[in-house]
Amino acid sequence: MGVRRMGLLINILITFLVIVLILYLLDRLPVDGRTKQIVRIVVIIIGILYLLHHLMTAGPIP
Repeated sequence: MGVRRMGLLINILITFLVIVLILYLLDRLPVDGRTKQIVRIVVIIIGILYLLHHLMTAGPIP
């Protein structure tokens, strides 16, 4: 079961890094502040839902 736990941790880490990268690239765009804020919230919500989906489908880890 150690491999399964390690795979889950790697998945969480990669998801976190992708979210941070998207948020960084979003800050670099010349877009209105209100639009950036809305897109930032949407990206964070999608990331949280993605993580929750994978945590729920992983099942209990002994």
